[in-house]
Amino acid sequence: MINSPSNANRGRLLATLRVQYPDALAERGFRLLHPVSGDPYTDHRRHLVATCRSIANFAIGAVADGPDWCLDAAEHGLAFLRQAHRTDDGDGYHLVVGKDGEPLNRTRSAYGHAFVLLAFARATAADIDGAEDDLVATHELLEDRFRDGAGMVRSDCAPDWTEQEEYRGQNANMHACEAYLAAYEATGETRYLDRARHIAYTITIALARETDGLLWEHYTDDWDHDFGYNEDEPRHQFRPPGYQPGHHVEWAKFLALLDRYDEGTDAGENDEYVPDGGWYARALELFETAVDNGWTGTGFVYTHEKYGRPIVSDQYGWALAEAIGASAALAERAAEYGDLHTVDHLQELNHRFLACTDSYRGPAGLWYEKRLLANDGGDLIAPDPPGVEPDYHPVSAFYECWRSAHDPQPDD
Repeated sequence: MINSPSNANRGRLLATLRVQYPDALAERGFRLLHPVSGDPYTDHRRHLVATCRSIANFAIGAVADGPDWCLDAAEHGLAFLRQAHRTDDGDGYHLVVGKDGEPLNRTRSAYGHAFVLLAFARATAADIDGAEDDLVATHELLEDRFRDGAGMVRSDCAPDWTEQEEYRGQNANMHACEAYLAAYEATGETRYLDRARHIAYTITIALARETDGLLWEHYTDDWDHDFGYNEDEPRHQFRPPGYQPGHHVEWAKFLALLDRYDEGTDAGENDEYVPDGGWYARALELFETAVDNGWTGTGFVYTHEKYGRPIVSDQYGWALAEAIGASAALAERAAEYGDLHTVDHLQELNHRFLACTDSYRGPAGLWYEKRLLANDGGDLIAPDPPGVEPDYHPVSAFYECWRSAHDPQPDD
């Protein structure tokens, strides 16, 4: 187990939420706060991902037995998600809306809808009325509208549900896996776990065979690797070329959770979605690969080439946060298997990562989007509106640290 006391991690979780509350709450929905001043941005656009991440954040606070305002804030966000982002016919969610709920971007985002599922899953875990009904409906929406012939999440669609490009993305599928894991945690229903396991196996085992175990980001609609995708946009916010250490540690966390939850199911050595050595071995491999290829001592490079040469050396706060959560989840698994040497190693890295968090927080206590290397100016960069990161990654990291040391098994 992680040496930091469980209540210290819970304290970090609730302190991160307290910086957001109540200033992030608008009359309707949530506002992005600036990491320097703590003031809301003057841009009033509301992004679906940010709305859902904020709901998930505050619902996690309620699950961790936080103050009553955690539940109030989650319910406040759910009202906006249902009334503003959701289409009038209930068949999908608008990607960007105005403060009064008017649609500004009607894209049916695969990435965004994964976070809709996550928001309702976390709200279900917090026992919010009606959340489980919406969780079921969103699962059915994903099945009907986004699931492709390979059982994976397809790409972004227009309002009439025609695909906007012949593309498949690792990132949207990774967050769908996260959402299905959260749905399983909230309900104990194995259909959600099965979805998570299928996506995880496809991305981290089957497709990774072609890249020597590394995780590529971009694919054609037939799930062939598209190695030239966005090669002229190395700093693309969501779809950069190259390998992302941050996504390797994020996947390591999710595979550690799959290993944890497979203990309570019928999954065994002959299960088609359990890799050789189990999820734990693959999770640890991904984690160590990310540290070897991407860790600089102060953060993780954004992207690198196959053999570790950096493409973009910007260090994003979300990647550091995911490494914190991954090291905690893996340490819990290592302890479960009596692998004490690995427990010590992961604890040491967990503390090293935690020691870096102050350098990513602004004066207002909110996290910057990224840090530039010293030879690039060493600047700290705040997110551009409409932002999608209301400190969701730090909240998720501290939540994982807390529950990995506290009570890692979901309620059945």
